[in-house]
Amino acid sequence: MKSNFVLRDENSVFFECGYSCDNQIFLNLDGNKFLITDSRYAIEARNLAINTQIIETNLLFEEAKNLIDKFNIKELVFDPFDFSYGDFLSFSKDIKIFLKQEPFFSKKKRMIKSQDEIQKLKKAASLGARGFDLIADFINENANLSEKELFFEASNVLKQKGELDLSFLPIIAINQNAAKAHALPTQEILKNGDLFLMDAGVKFQRYCSDRTRTAFFDGNLNFSKAQKFKNQKQNEIYEIVKEAQNLAIKAIKPGALASDIDNVARSFIAKNGYEKAFFHSTGHGVGLDIHEFPNISKNSQTILEEGMVFSVEPGIYLENEFGVRIEDVVVVTKSGCEIL
Repeated sequence: MKSNFVLRDENSVFFECGYSCDNQIFLNLDGNKFLITDSRYAIEARNLAINTQIIETNLLFEEAKNLIDKFNIKELVFDPFDFSYGDFLSFSKDIKIFLKQEPFFSKKKRMIKSQDEIQKLKKAASLGARGFDLIADFINENANLSEKELFFEASNVLKQKGELDLSFLPIIAINQNAAKAHALPTQEILKNGDLFLMDAGVKFQRYCSDRTRTAFFDGNLNFSKAQKFKNQKQNEIYEIVKEAQNLAIKAIKPGALASDIDNVARSFIAKNGYEKAFFHSTGHGVGLDIHEFPNISKNSQTILEEGMVFSVEPGIYLENEFGVRIEDVVVVTKSGCEIL
């Protein structure tokens, strides 16, 4: 563990002390934790931050440099992606220590989840899945809704009257719009016989869920993986994606390479003739951030370890026709993995 480091990213700071805000500097100096923030956040910070001294000031960078001088720090680790260019210039100006770049050091530290984190991620997944069921009920009871209307309603349903935050803005896509992996909602109306893709998630105590289902709409929508579509090609593509995900999940175990998991899904899709139609990675880490480590991609040399949590989400996308993606989040166990 790094003894001397600085953080600004909200989720990274929350991981360290149990509180964060949008105007802060967190310092760990010889094992002493400091959160520097302004008066808008100081009261909550003092109430919620764990084992951390709160320093209230409007001069965040100056106070940080004073603390660094006080502790006679010679080297400080920072993540270059944690600072804007302007903020880094302000922070580093006249500083008399070595600033050591370590990209994503906080995300790397968070890659293996504790049992407490896994329980929170399970709860988030359960709440997210319940949200999918509630959205299916809503859609079945309300006809002639556009993607934009469905996007609005899905966002509200998932939040459960303000009890939950969204992991990200939902992706709602009908037919040809589903061929865009991160489709924006349009005025397309959902009709009987349509293919409907939804990718959404919620947060429980700041930990994210992430789930994608592709379903057939016939007035009785459900988000199970047992789907039958209106034509043979859609059914064929759907079954290929489903089996690619199933094979990838079966291959997950401690000691496996992340790239090997990606290859299992990718090679099955390629064998069935759709290699170029699967153009993103098979998965990504999920935790406080919706995209964390490990990356489950063809270039990732990460060796999987028990406690890693990530999505498995192969897809096939046929431009101007339709797209299919199926996604679940898993945790690596002693002998394999568990779907959250």
